Amino acid sequence: MSQQQEPKQRSSESGFEIKDVYDSNDLAGFDVATELAEPGEFPYTRGVYPSMYTGRPWTMRQYAGFGTAAESNERYRQLLAAGTTGLSVAFDLPTQMGMDSDSDLAHGEVGKVGVAIDSIEDMRTLFNDIPLDQVSTSMTINAPAAILLLMYQLVAEENGIDASALNGTIQNDILKEYIARGTYIYPPQESLRLITDIFSYCKAELPNWNTISISGYHMAEAGANPAQEIAFTLSNGKAYVQAAIDAGLDVDDFAPRLAFFFVSRTSFLEEVAKFRAARRMWARIMRDEFGAKNPKSHMLRFHTQTAGVQLTAQQPEVNLVRVAVQGLAAVLGGTQSLHTNSFDEAIALPTEKAARLALRTQQVLAFETDVTATVDPFAGSYVVENLTDEVEAKALELIAQVEERGGAVASIEQGFQKMEIENTAYAISQQIDSGERIVVGVNKYTVNEEDHYEPLRVNPAIEAEQCERLAAIRAGRDNEKVQELLTLITNTAKGDGNLLYPMKEALKARATVGEVSDALRAVWGKYQPREFF
Repeated sequence: MSQQQEPKQRSSESGFEIKDVYDSNDLAGFDVATELAEPGEFPYTRGVYPSMYTGRPWTMRQYAGFGTAAESNERYRQLLAAGTTGLSVAFDLPTQMGMDSDSDLAHGEVGKVGVAIDSIEDMRTLFNDIPLDQVSTSMTINAPAAILLLMYQLVAEENGIDASALNGTIQNDILKEYIARGTYIYPPQESLRLITDIFSYCKAELPNWNTISISGYHMAEAGANPAQEIAFTLSNGKAYVQAAIDAGLDVDDFAPRLAFFFVSRTSFLEEVAKFRAARRMWARIMRDEFGAKNPKSHMLRFHTQTAGVQLTAQQPEVNLVRVAVQGLAAVLGGTQSLHTNSFDEAIALPTEKAARLALRTQQVLAFETDVTATVDPFAGSYVVENLTDEVEAKALELIAQVEERGGAVASIEQGFQKMEIENTAYAISQQIDSGERIVVGVNKYTVNEEDHYEPLRVNPAIEAEQCERLAAIRAGRDNEKVQELLTLITNTAKGDGNLLYPMKEALKARATVGEVSDALRAVWGKYQPREFF
């Protein structure tokens, strides 16, 4: 009879010990009455709504966009026909950086990682024949978020849809760009001014729009562990709330429209715990630190995307399994909407078939499993409740370190969050290289020969086509009026008026993304990050 092997000690992604067995002793000091309040009740550990998915599933929102607006419109129609319940727009790099397709710096990047949007005419094409009052649209755009939101509003109004009927989200989270992603334009304080103008504008003009999606996803993609992800995300959230209050807004006037965006990794149990901890922490931050009285201001509502960073180009079909596990963790953690990555995203833009399979993964979870039959299935689990406490404790330590340095913006300027994330990413890389961390198909269970896979490729000719369209727009508009409106934006940026009103008029007159961004660059300049050694 063979001797039983001693179990190997494992640590969580956030660095605390995972025990072999959990029991009631691991919940010593656990306040059941508080921590396991009913779903839909403060502090929302068990979910922000009483019924969660027992009434209806989460929003199935597939992230898509590539090439021209016409090509992306076709993909959106395919996804809607396949049963997606929300659109999520990926913009190309020039658009994300506030540049037009004919900018010298845009060369070679037009339409590559998302759709190229230069003017309101592109936005019309992007949403052609899509009922904007019936579809929830999320836009992954940050520095130029106001511009793309206003274009969306203008297209809706052209189609007779009142702005109050529009439902969706702009990412609009510039602080995480300085930490992890890099698509910033203006310095932090000026960026915060623009964000608070968006909060104020949407309260008056687009009351059902989520004005910001405070994002941990990109920090996780850069290497952040679960505790770092929620700590730095909630710290950024606090900075946005304080900036809005400092600008004269009442916390309960804008906080109900704040949303969040997290990753879901294959570390299943810790991810479920992370989502539960984040809800609990935000509820207490909003009530106790900011004095929010509206229960909706306490609720952390979030979108989840499965972990693109964990997908592999080797044996890409294995990614179907990874995505299913990650999607299940997000659902059991109580997400409000979900994007499941396509299995081929480590190679290229998703093909139509791969995107459909990713959506089908969500549909299997929603309609073929029983996870939607009850709310918060892991409540009371010894291991998950313990992990929830552990993740929260780690995250609170990190938030305290951010506060000691003067808050999120000051810590960004000192390079604190970026350095913490890079250290974690380096440690993970070392573990993979040494074989301590197994990545199936990469450092274990490899094959000698991969199957041939034909990726989706963007036609490089679209750059010239976009430039031709831009030239036609500039030739056919009232350029004197456009220049007057761009000057008005610049003058408003020098003062304290709400920038979105003159921006809307300029875009209506067919000013471009690059021109409106340049009107702000003329006053605010461009952010130059400090170098840290």
